Amino acid sequence: MKKENRTKKIDARFTEAEYQIVLAMEKELGVRKTDLVRMRLLNNAQAVVINAKELIRSLDSIGAELGRSGNNINQLARYANILNKKRALSPVVMERFNMLFEAYIDHQKTLETALRSVIRATGH
Repeated sequence: MKKENRTKKIDARFTEAEYQIVLAMEKELGVRKTDLVRMRLLNNAQAVVINAKELIRSLDSIGAELGRSGNNINQLARYANILNKKRALSPVVMERFNMLFEAYIDHQKTLETALRSVIRATGH
């Protein structure tokens, strides 16, 4: 498909306060003013402008938490194996561990689904 040149121009006037908001969004999101206006005007609700810095911060926090949870699960599994070899592992403890591990997997799937939605919303 041949890329069309943009030859038409629309002028818009902003108050000082509105313009400062646009400048702040440009700086914060790393998107040019013209692209911000074009995305909002043409794509309306279909395209979502995402605060990339905040998204990265949130993903970093979520990743760290998942890492800590994974480490805890590995430690618990290791300890459960030791107890199991000594025939000292309570079936109740094992059942509870399995239930918590299933919940962890469900949370991980929910996070994966949410991330896919964010990726689709950004048009990538």
